[in-house]
This record gives sequence, C-alpha cells and structure tokens, in this order.
Amino acid sequence: MLTTFINPQPSEWNSLLQRPTVEASNLFEQVRSIMQEVKLGGDDALRKFTQTFDGATLQAIEISKEAISAAANEVSPALQQAIRQAATNIRRFHSTQLHEEAPIETQPGITCWRKVRGIEKVGLYIPGGTAPLFSTILMLGIPAQLAGCSEVIMCTPPGKDGKVHPAILFAAAEVGIQRIFTVGGVQAIAALTYGTESIPAVYKIFGPGNQYVTAAKQLAQLAGIAIDMPAGPSEVCVWADETAHPDWVAADLLSQAEHGADSQVLLVTTDPTLPNKVKQAVTQQLLQLPRMELAQKALENSRAIVVNTQQAALALVNAYAPEHLIIACKQPEQLAEGVVNAGSVFLGNYTPESVGDYASGTNHTLPTNGFARAYSGVSVDSFVKKITFQQLTKEGIASLAPTVIEMAMAEGLQAHAQAVAIRLNNPTTQLES
Repeated sequence: MLTTFINPQPSEWNSLLQRPTVEASNLFEQVRSIMQEVKLGGDDALRKFTQTFDGATLQAIEISKEAISAAANEVSPALQQAIRQAATNIRRFHSTQLHEEAPIETQPGITCWRKVRGIEKVGLYIPGGTAPLFSTILMLGIPAQLAGCSEVIMCTPPGKDGKVHPAILFAAAEVGIQRIFTVGGVQAIAALTYGTESIPAVYKIFGPGNQYVTAAKQLAQLAGIAIDMPAGPSEVCVWADETAHPDWVAADLLSQAEHGADSQVLLVTTDPTLPNKVKQAVTQQLLQLPRMELAQKALENSRAIVVNTQQAALALVNAYAPEHLIIACKQPEQLAEGVVNAGSVFLGNYTPESVGDYASGTNHTLPTNGFARAYSGVSVDSFVKKITFQQLTKEGIASLAPTVIEMAMAEGLQAHAQAVAIRLNNPTTQLES
C-alpha cells in the first residue's frame, strides 16, 4: 500500500522508480510462440487462443455490419451523448494538427516541399479484457479518420459469451470504423502483423495493452510492421505540495491503479504530511471500488516520495518520465515549464487525469514505462507519412552542381557526381571517365 520514502538520495532513484515487470526472456518466448502459431495456423489459431485466454468460442471472427448498427440499441442515450461529446472535443483538438506546408525555394531554381499522406492500412487494438475501453476507439479512430487512412482494421477481445461490449461497437460506428474483429491479446497483434484468412495484415499497429501485447508489438516491428509506441500498463505520477487535496490525490492515484495489477502510481511531494493523509484517503476510497483487488495489487508496486524542494521534485518527475503527470501544486503552469519527460500533463487541482482519458480532447494513447523520454503520444501525425518533393530548374541544377559534385567526390561516390554533371551543358564540368 503506497510505501513512503523520505528524501532518498539521487543514487537510489533508479531502484525506487522501477516499473513492475515480468521476466523478459520468458515473456518474449511465450509471445513469440503464440505469434508464430497464428502466422502458420491463421483463423484456426485465433479461435484456439480465444478459447484459451478469453474463455470464448468464436463463430464468426468478423462482426457483421448489422450487429454494429444494432449495438446502438443497447447503449443508453446518456452514454451515447457522452461518447458523442467526447468525440467532438477529440476531433476539435486533433483537427488543429492538420496543416499543409508551403513550398520553399532554398536557392534560386531549387524548390522543396513536403506532402502529407495517410498510412493506407492501419490496425487498431482496443483492450477489453477486464474493462471495455471504448474511449480508446475515439482516441485512435478519430485521428485515423482525419489523416485519411483508407483501410482501418479494429481488433478487440470478446467477453466469455463471445460478444463485444455494445459501447465498443457504438463508438467504432461513430468514428467510421467498419471492419471489427473479435480477437484480443497477442493473437490479435499477430493477425494484424501476418494476416489470416479473415483479418488483413496492416502497415502500422496502434493501441495500448498489457506487457504481453507490448511485447507482441515489439516483435511485430521485427517483422517489418510499424507500431505507434511501446504502450504498456498504465501509470500516473502526482506531483503535489501543501495546496493539494489529499482526497483528490487519492482519487487520482486510484483512477490509474484500477486499470490492472501491473499498473503503477507514484506520489512526489514536498509536503511531508501529505503521504499519510493520502494513504488514509486511499484506504477509504478503495473499499468503494468494484475493481478493488486489481487496484490493491497495483498499489503494492507504488511509491510516495517526499523531497525537500520543488527542484528535486522536478528532477524526480523527469527521471520517472510518467505516462500521465498531474501537477497539484500552486503555480502549476510555472512548474510545468521544467517538465521535459511526460506523456501528458494535467495542471492544477481541478484537472484530474480522467478528463484526458475520456473527453477533454487530448489523446490518451501515451508512452509508458519511461518511453516518454523519447516518444510522443498518439496524434494525427502518427497516422500519416510525410513525403518530401523537390524540383530543380536548369539554372537550379547549374548553381548547385559544384556543391554536390565536390561533396560526392569527397565521399568517393563518383556516380553521384556524374548524375549531376551529365545534366550540365558546359563540357568543362564533365567528369573524366
């Protein structure tokens, strides 16, 4: 239950900030075996693993358009409205990421520009094992739609009855996803990587998941399929001072702890009295949660760390590189200027991480496990390629030729130099054969 550490030395930070993991070699061995079986066995392997891992017997792997349309009848009007409101905000925020770049003349006669093209075939993985994460459909489907991806394939695990939660189907319909497959876990990533009789292979795979799904995505990369990022178990760091509300901090920590037993939460504070207050609040609120057991297990992997200064707190936060960072301090905007490693940042006591998970507009598919040091969260950019173009006039090639020829010859690449020189009319610039 949220172990507290008082002013640990920087030399101790690495061990304190370790994420919960399973033994890596065994993990990849298991995942590789499943992926290979799907590669060779196709749909039959998908049915086998769905029965093994989800306890469900699949009749049809792809969900019919009629079933997708009918799902709306099983979703309450209030939830339908909430999904539509969230979709509006997410679409509004992500649409600002679309822009055309103007051509630039780098020197007379030489024009360069870049064009955006949507990735043609993308696969969206939507977790649904312990919770139907229909919000993730909005986070992935909307930017895919805005990017102009021509083929969007979605995989999500079934319940034990072999069906998919109607809210997942409703959200998919709202963002225009028409091909949905009742397959989850490693086997879904394998299907999107290699293709099966029912599920087409894609060029890039998106979506969060547990450590097994993350490992599968990493193996997909080795098979030549791009992925969004190594997005594994969820995590949150709350950076708080004496102005933070203990009950609110506890609620924020539990909001991530309830994701799963391998999730992690971290409290960093300059107030030595806060951890105990937060622990008391966590104990009380935990009893009210239907997912109490999962949250309790996650709390076993979690820490409260007290430091003397906000400078030390900032250094600790950046060292951790959290998926979600809540700054529950006075002057949070000023403190946020120093944050360089985080997936998404939530400023002030009135900005819980839950708003970003659902409906503020930002994306909740974010780098975990410290990958926020080098990765960004999903955006429209994740679903596009940017292709460069250039065009030279006769004057342009003439003016640039000496530079290119000099550099190519210095690198020992004479054919590169010749490809430029052969285009010039002046025979004195021709290379000797």
